[in-house]
Amino acid sequence: MDLAAFYSLMAVTCFTLVGLWWTVIERHPEWKAHRVGRRLAGGVYLSFLLPGLMSTFAQVDAGNPFIWRTSFGIAAVVGLANTWRLLGLDRTAARGPFRRLRWLVVVIYGVILALALVPGIAGVTGGTPLQAASIALILLVVMAHGLAWEFMMEPDQSATDGTSPTAT
Repeated sequence: MDLAAFYSLMAVTCFTLVGLWWTVIERHPEWKAHRVGRRLAGGVYLSFLLPGLMSTFAQVDAGNPFIWRTSFGIAAVVGLANTWRLLGLDRTAARGPFRRLRWLVVVIYGVILALALVPGIAGVTGGTPLQAASIALILLVVMAHGLAWEFMMEPDQSATDGTSPTAT
């Protein structure tokens, strides 16, 4: 697949998922009622938004690596900082595999940041920096899908015991 086509498809997909996530949030006002629920839901939102932004910036000027490297670097720092904070918040006992492995998102953002800062490391994959970054973005979206699914499927404990479903 042509990289321009890939990043175009990735951007459209991610921004569509952002819109769908807004709909999910609208249907779950209990998530907005608690600080932890808001932050975890916001983490899922960023997991779709940041890859969408990176994909959009990757298309601006393929001949000018400064644009994609800067945008990927900034997005990776934002993703790293946000996900790092979420690691300490998500202590639900019944977490699924994606929530237990959320630390992988930190690793993926670290790889993206490394590619933005030192694009030559992509040579170990045998591809270009934008090709290596595309694999990382795919992994981010896969993790975001899993996190969204597990977050939506968590039982609503607030109906039975008055607590937040994500703060137990």
